[in-house]
Amino acid sequence: MSEGISIRRLVTRLLLLAVLMFAFGFALVPIYDVMCRAFGINGKTGGQYQGTQMVDPERSVKVQFLSTNAIDMVWDFYSSADQIDVNPGAVNQMIFVAHNPTDKPMTAQAIPSISPAEAAAYFHKTECFCFSQQVLQPGERIEMPVRFIVDRDLPRDVKHLTLAYTLFDITARQPPVAHVASTNPQSAR
Repeated sequence: MSEGISIRRLVTRLLLLAVLMFAFGFALVPIYDVMCRAFGINGKTGGQYQGTQMVDPERSVKVQFLSTNAIDMVWDFYSSADQIDVNPGAVNQMIFVAHNPTDKPMTAQAIPSISPAEAAAYFHKTECFCFSQQVLQPGERIEMPVRFIVDRDLPRDVKHLTLAYTLFDITARQPPVAHVASTNPQSAR
């Protein structure tokens, strides 16, 4: 009888552990958001912006651009300028350049971050290469625009923002499709 009780206890504990693990999985997203806000890491931007705003010509915000490669990424990756001054409400653009110096096709994904973290909600990207994966053939170089608006509601004490991208090699998870010359005469149109 004591063996049956110990098995019942074990099963109860395992079921409780499974329920706790399931609940923890749901709690990860809010925990991640809180950690990002608290530590200013991987700040989420205000996302794709669909509205329009009046430009505030009296105010200027400095936007700095940083680009880094993850540890296994070999591409050249940089912005065409280190920083620009923008007026809140205006549409702005920065060009980032990527070059695949290898002899094989590769797939990459850029992950953005905004600092200070409290300003991330006021930074709206209308177009960004980070919204999709980038495939470059051997030796290929590409210019990738990011268009953005710094919201007029950005707190007045914030005078400097940093938009940083980290470029990751995801070739192993998302193999690139090699460019193949087509023999179909209609595809040349």
